[in-house]
Amino acid sequence: MFDLDLRNRKPIYEQLVNKFKELIINDVIQVDEKLPSVRILAQQLTVNPNTIQKAYRELEVQGFIYSVKGKGSFVDRSAKKVSLNEVNRIRTDLEKLLAEAFFVGITKDEINQMIDMTYEQIGGGNRND
Repeated sequence: MFDLDLRNRKPIYEQLVNKFKELIINDVIQVDEKLPSVRILAQQLTVNPNTIQKAYRELEVQGFIYSVKGKGSFVDRSAKKVSLNEVNRIRTDLEKLLAEAFFVGITKDEINQMIDMTYEQIGGGNRND
């Protein structure tokens, strides 16, 4: 379920946050579905439980999950709304940045190379396109 890159500069908790967000946005994990417990996930990934807890806290702050005391963490109903708003904001920002890049002379090929490099860095090459 999770491929953590221990050599990556990104902290492990941040990698977990990004992976959970990806799974939630792509409907791999459904609304109100229970996430693995901190202890079990820490054992499976062989990381400190505090790292898992930090990732869960960050996901909760961002509105992707909610916690029920004594029951665990679950995918929040508003996660889809949050993610769609985020996608729209990113698209708008990206369009502006691309226009600016073309204006200053960055070529389409250079931008495509940057996209490919970034995609590989975040592990995008592991997914089916």
